[in-house]
Amino acid sequence: MIELLLIPFGFMLGAIPFAVLIGQYGLGVDIRQYGDGNPGAFNVLRARGIGWGGVALILDISKGAIPAGLAVHIFHIDGLLLVLIAISPVLGHAFSPFLSFKGGKAIAATAGMLIGLSLLVLPTVFMISLIVFYLVLTSSAWAVMFTMFTLFIYMVLIQSPLTWFAAVGSTLIILIYRHHKELSKLPELTKRARFLHRHHTNNY
Repeated sequence: MIELLLIPFGFMLGAIPFAVLIGQYGLGVDIRQYGDGNPGAFNVLRARGIGWGGVALILDISKGAIPAGLAVHIFHIDGLLLVLIAISPVLGHAFSPFLSFKGGKAIAATAGMLIGLSLLVLPTVFMISLIVFYLVLTSSAWAVMFTMFTLFIYMVLIQSPLTWFAAVGSTLIILIYRHHKELSKLPELTKRARFLHRHHTNNY
Protein backbone atom coordinates (compact mmCIF):
# COMPACT_ATOMS: atom_id res chain seq x y z
CA MET A 1 0.00 0.00 0.00
CA ILE A 2 2.83 2.39 0.84
CA GLU A 3 4.41 1.62 -2.52
CA LEU A 4 1.20 2.51 -4.37
CA LEU A 5 1.05 5.83 -2.53
CA LEU A 6 4.31 6.81 -4.18
CA ILE A 7 2.36 7.50 -7.40
CA PRO A 8 0.08 10.28 -6.03
CA PHE A 9 2.96 11.46 -3.82
CA GLY A 10 5.19 11.81 -6.88
CA PHE A 11 2.50 13.58 -8.88
CA MET A 12 1.71 16.12 -6.16
CA LEU A 13 5.41 16.70 -5.42
CA GLY A 14 6.05 17.29 -9.10
CA ALA A 15 3.04 19.60 -9.28
CA ILE A 16 4.47 22.04 -6.71
CA PRO A 17 5.49 25.07 -8.85
CA PHE A 18 8.69 25.90 -7.00
CA ALA A 19 9.83 28.36 -9.68
CA VAL A 20 6.56 30.30 -9.52
CA LEU A 21 6.64 30.32 -5.71
CA ILE A 22 10.23 31.54 -5.64
CA GLY A 23 9.34 34.29 -8.10
CA GLN A 24 6.21 35.33 -6.22
CA TYR A 25 7.38 35.18 -2.61
CA GLY A 26 11.16 35.45 -2.93
CA LEU A 27 11.58 37.86 -5.82
CA GLY A 28 8.25 39.66 -6.03
CA VAL A 29 7.85 38.86 -9.74
CA ASP A 30 5.80 36.53 -11.90
CA ILE A 31 8.48 34.48 -13.67
CA ARG A 32 5.92 33.56 -16.32
CA GLN A 33 6.34 37.11 -17.64
CA TYR A 34 9.94 36.32 -18.61
CA GLY A 35 11.50 34.30 -21.40
CA ASP A 36 9.11 31.82 -22.96
CA GLY A 37 6.49 32.22 -20.21
CA ASN A 38 7.24 28.76 -18.85
CA PRO A 39 6.71 28.30 -15.08
CA GLY A 40 10.07 26.63 -14.65
CA ALA A 41 13.54 27.16 -13.27
CA PHE A 42 15.04 28.61 -16.44
CA ASN A 43 12.75 31.62 -16.31
CA VAL A 44 13.83 32.28 -12.72
CA LEU A 45 17.35 32.29 -14.14
CA ARG A 46 16.29 34.81 -16.79
CA ALA A 47 14.45 36.94 -14.24
CA ARG A 48 17.04 37.17 -11.46
CA GLY A 49 20.22 35.38 -12.43
CA ILE A 50 22.08 32.22 -11.55
CA GLY A 51 21.61 32.37 -7.75
CA TRP A 52 17.83 32.10 -7.54
CA GLY A 53 17.74 30.21 -10.83
CA GLY A 54 20.06 27.59 -9.34
CA VAL A 55 17.80 27.19 -6.30
CA ALA A 56 14.75 26.70 -8.52
CA LEU A 57 16.63 24.24 -10.72
CA ILE A 58 17.77 22.14 -7.75
CA LEU A 59 14.21 22.02 -6.41
CA ASP A 60 12.75 21.03 -9.78
CA ILE A 61 15.38 18.32 -10.23
CA SER A 62 14.85 17.07 -6.67
CA LYS A 63 11.11 16.65 -7.06
CA GLY A 64 11.77 14.45 -10.08
CA ALA A 65 14.47 12.43 -8.31
CA ILE A 66 12.82 11.68 -4.96
CA PRO A 67 9.92 9.39 -6.03
CA ALA A 68 12.04 7.29 -8.43
CA GLY A 69 14.89 7.20 -5.93
CA LEU A 70 12.61 5.93 -3.17
CA ALA A 71 11.10 3.33 -5.48
CA VAL A 72 14.44 1.97 -6.74
CA HIS A 73 16.82 2.33 -3.82
CA ILE A 74 14.57 2.09 -0.75
CA PHE A 75 11.55 -0.03 -1.71
CA HIS A 76 13.27 -1.94 -4.57
CA ILE A 77 10.22 -1.66 -6.80
CA ASP A 78 10.33 -2.91 -10.38
CA GLY A 79 8.00 -3.40 -13.32
CA LEU A 80 5.01 -1.26 -14.26
CA LEU A 81 4.72 0.21 -10.78
CA LEU A 82 8.24 1.61 -11.03
CA VAL A 83 7.45 3.18 -14.40
CA LEU A 84 4.32 4.87 -13.02
CA ILE A 85 6.17 6.16 -9.96
CA ALA A 86 9.10 7.42 -12.07
CA ILE A 87 6.95 9.44 -14.48
CA SER A 88 4.51 10.72 -11.83
CA PRO A 89 6.52 13.88 -10.89
CA VAL A 90 7.15 14.62 -14.58
CA LEU A 91 3.39 14.47 -15.18
CA GLY A 92 2.77 16.59 -12.10
CA HIS A 93 5.20 19.25 -13.28
CA ALA A 94 3.83 19.27 -16.83
CA PHE A 95 0.17 19.35 -15.76
CA SER A 96 0.20 21.00 -12.35
CA PRO A 97 -3.26 21.33 -10.73
CA PHE A 98 -1.83 24.32 -8.84
CA LEU A 99 -1.44 26.13 -12.18
CA SER A 100 -4.77 25.09 -13.74
CA PHE A 101 -2.96 22.10 -15.30
CA LYS A 102 -0.72 24.48 -17.29
CA GLY A 103 2.64 23.38 -15.98
CA GLY A 104 6.21 23.57 -17.16
CA LYS A 105 8.12 21.75 -19.87
CA ALA A 106 9.46 19.18 -17.38
CA ILE A 107 13.10 19.17 -18.49
CA ALA A 108 14.52 19.53 -14.96
CA ALA A 109 11.99 17.03 -13.60
CA THR A 110 13.09 14.58 -16.28
CA ALA A 111 16.73 15.01 -15.27
CA GLY A 112 15.66 14.34 -11.69
CA MET A 113 13.79 11.19 -12.67
CA LEU A 114 16.96 9.91 -14.37
CA ILE A 115 18.94 10.58 -11.18
CA GLY A 116 16.37 8.61 -9.20
CA LEU A 117 16.62 5.66 -11.58
CA SER A 118 20.36 5.41 -12.12
CA LEU A 119 22.07 7.97 -9.86
CA LEU A 120 24.84 9.30 -12.18
CA VAL A 121 24.83 7.29 -15.41
CA LEU A 122 21.71 8.48 -17.27
CA PRO A 123 21.59 12.08 -15.96
CA THR A 124 25.22 12.63 -16.97
CA VAL A 125 24.50 11.57 -20.56
CA PHE A 126 21.29 13.62 -20.51
CA MET A 127 22.92 16.85 -19.29
CA ILE A 128 25.99 16.64 -21.55
CA SER A 129 23.81 15.94 -24.58
CA LEU A 130 21.39 18.72 -23.66
CA ILE A 131 24.18 21.28 -23.35
CA VAL A 132 25.70 20.24 -26.70
CA PHE A 133 22.38 20.39 -28.56
CA TYR A 134 21.47 23.70 -26.92
CA LEU A 135 24.71 25.11 -28.30
CA VAL A 136 24.24 23.86 -31.85
CA LEU A 137 20.46 24.16 -32.36
CA THR A 138 18.34 27.31 -32.32
CA SER A 139 15.31 25.44 -30.96
CA SER A 140 15.42 24.30 -27.33
CA ALA A 141 12.56 21.90 -28.07
CA TRP A 142 14.57 20.10 -30.74
CA ALA A 143 17.58 20.13 -28.44
CA VAL A 144 15.51 18.19 -25.91
CA MET A 145 14.32 15.73 -28.58
CA PHE A 146 17.84 15.01 -29.84
CA THR A 147 18.98 14.66 -26.24
CA MET A 148 16.34 12.01 -25.59
CA PHE A 149 17.32 10.21 -28.80
CA THR A 150 20.97 10.19 -27.68
CA LEU A 151 19.87 8.89 -24.29
CA PHE A 152 17.99 6.01 -25.91
CA ILE A 153 21.08 5.06 -27.95
CA TYR A 154 23.22 5.06 -24.82
CA MET A 155 20.67 2.95 -22.96
CA VAL A 156 20.76 0.39 -25.77
CA LEU A 157 24.55 0.29 -25.64
CA ILE A 158 24.68 -0.34 -21.90
CA GLN A 159 21.69 -2.71 -22.04
CA SER A 160 19.54 -0.78 -19.58
CA PRO A 161 16.62 -2.51 -17.85
CA LEU A 162 13.32 -2.52 -19.74
CA THR A 163 11.73 -0.48 -16.98
CA TRP A 164 14.19 2.34 -17.70
CA PHE A 165 13.24 2.26 -21.38
CA ALA A 166 9.55 2.33 -20.47
CA ALA A 167 10.02 5.26 -18.07
CA VAL A 168 12.13 7.27 -20.51
CA GLY A 169 9.80 6.45 -23.41
CA SER A 170 6.76 7.57 -21.42
CA THR A 171 8.56 10.74 -20.44
CA LEU A 172 9.42 11.41 -24.08
CA ILE A 173 5.69 11.39 -24.92
CA ILE A 174 5.10 14.01 -22.22
CA LEU A 175 7.99 16.12 -23.49
CA ILE A 176 6.73 15.94 -27.07
CA TYR A 177 3.32 17.15 -25.95
CA ARG A 178 4.75 20.01 -23.89
CA HIS A 179 7.00 21.10 -26.79
CA HIS A 180 4.68 20.34 -29.70
CA LYS A 181 4.31 23.97 -30.82
CA GLU A 182 8.06 24.50 -31.11
CA LEU A 183 8.49 21.10 -32.80
CA SER A 184 6.22 22.17 -35.65
CA LYS A 185 9.27 24.00 -37.10
CA LEU A 186 12.24 22.06 -38.43
CA PRO A 187 15.47 22.29 -36.38
CA GLU A 188 18.12 24.78 -37.45
CA LEU A 189 21.78 25.14 -36.56
CA THR A 190 22.93 28.17 -34.61
CA LYS A 191 25.18 30.70 -36.39
CA ARG A 192 28.26 29.36 -34.62
CA ALA A 193 27.39 25.76 -35.54
CA ARG A 194 26.80 26.75 -39.20
CA PHE A 195 30.16 28.54 -39.25
CA LEU A 196 31.99 25.52 -37.82
CA HIS A 197 30.23 23.22 -40.28
CA ARG A 198 31.23 25.38 -43.26
CA HIS A 199 34.80 25.67 -41.96
CA HIS A 200 35.03 21.89 -41.54
CA THR A 201 33.53 21.29 -45.02
CA ASN A 202 35.95 23.75 -46.68
CA ASN A 203 38.92 22.01 -45.07
CA TYR A 204 37.95 18.82 -46.80
